[in-house]
Amino acid sequence: MLVIESNEIREMEERAVSQGKKMSALMEQAGTKVAEIAAEIMYKKKLKKICVICGTGNNGGDGFVAARLLSVMNCNVTVILAGDAKSELAKMNFNLLPNKVSVLSFYSQQIDCAGVIAESEMIIDAVYGIGFRDALDPLVYELVQLCNDNKSAYRIAVDLPSGIVCDTGEIVNGCFHADMTITFTAMKPLHVLYPSMDYCGEIRIVSVGIPKYIYKSCRYAMKTTDEYIAENTMPKRRISAHKGTNGTLLSVCGSYGMAGAAVLSGNAALRTGVGLLKQAVPKSIYPIVAGKLTEAVFIPMNETSDGQIDVNDSNRLVYEMIEKAGAVLVGCGLGTGDNATRLVSTLVESCMKPMVIDADGINAVSTNIDILRHASGPLILTPHPGEMARLIQSSTTAVQQARYKIAKEFAQEYRVTLVLKGANTLIATPEGSVYVNRTGNNGMARGGSGDVLAGMMASFLAQGMSTEKAAIFSVFYHGLAGDQCAAKYSARAMLPGDMVDELKFLFSND
Repeated sequence: MLVIESNEIREMEERAVSQGKKMSALMEQAGTKVAEIAAEIMYKKKLKKICVICGTGNNGGDGFVAARLLSVMNCNVTVILAGDAKSELAKMNFNLLPNKVSVLSFYSQQIDCAGVIAESEMIIDAVYGIGFRDALDPLVYELVQLCNDNKSAYRIAVDLPSGIVCDTGEIVNGCFHADMTITFTAMKPLHVLYPSMDYCGEIRIVSVGIPKYIYKSCRYAMKTTDEYIAENTMPKRRISAHKGTNGTLLSVCGSYGMAGAAVLSGNAALRTGVGLLKQAVPKSIYPIVAGKLTEAVFIPMNETSDGQIDVNDSNRLVYEMIEKAGAVLVGCGLGTGDNATRLVSTLVESCMKPMVIDADGINAVSTNIDILRHASGPLILTPHPGEMARLIQSSTTAVQQARYKIAKEFAQEYRVTLVLKGANTLIATPEGSVYVNRTGNNGMARGGSGDVLAGMMASFLAQGMSTEKAAIFSVFYHGLAGDQCAAKYSARAMLPGDMVDELKFLFSND
């Protein structure tokens, strides 16, 4: 799927109209789809009373069409106006409402409207569409809050929940809280960005008649990972493959007290298909990690007094990177402080092979961000929002409120592939492309999940994938493994190790 910004949606509609489509037909199709889905939900849930909140523009026009068609289906429909219809299409469809549809104006009949909203079993929000750019005005704010207060009603947003800025996901002073958003032609940025995605509910994408060739040729802000994977298949292994041709990964992970990070990332790398895993760990945790990671080859490293890999022993790692490894993973459980910073800097400057920098590796980079400009090979960075905030010397809140912009600009400025983790993980490339992942669930929000992802990503790199492809494939399959674990064990009970075990079933047909 594509994620398309508001201006491009308008251009697509204009192109469709210039080639014979009528805007009235697009609106009729939009309202019809809303009515069909709403009727399906009402039938399943045995609901009767519907309230459709309509604005003054074309989004309100979509709502008028839906209200008309729902009344034809013998639903009990009330339309509440958030102002008089202003666009010609909205006026036309308002005038087509049959007499059996009750119409109230919130501006002059607030008490009556409040009563209808409180008694409604379904509320359809068709107030603001993709053109919304500001805060809700006071009366519309009050109207939206009345809708949100009816916790028992099933709430549907038309194209987007009113109060959200389409292209940024910004919410200035509140928004409609939807159980489902029925959006037209394609997802928009607000459907996949924080904080707006929390208020969209289930996303249903419906066609309103834009020809496919117009959709396929449009400019887009983001592409979903599943669409990318449909276009870029997993490389096939040769019949004559051996461990050398399946890639060698050097993993520099773990420290005293953080052996689990090395185990999880290492097992994930092996389950993702790397031919040979060389695991560099401090000598003190070697017995622990080796007991849990039996298929790896180990490089026990000299360590500091606090149990980190000693930077003074890094020549051994540099040799392994230059002479033997196809890719490098650094950072999972590595530790923090001056030693870790110097170690990561040495590896980044010396390594001409593709490298994944995760966790403590990112924390090390954040103290010397310019090291990224001196990297010898291609890099993938995998920060969670807190780590991203440290990289750009900002706050986690600021990162979450501008995820798309920050990820895209950072990847381009530092010429790295950036994986900004979290719900709907973003993958940004040095060339300016951004991908959004839709697999995964909140059961993955626990320590160790990031180690699994980093191991998978580095494994794909070692097997010859580009940084872009390795990032996208690993994020998608990591989320898919999480979804399957949640289905088996529940999101609350699942563990990162369960996700590693689930990988054996995801690649069974390749």
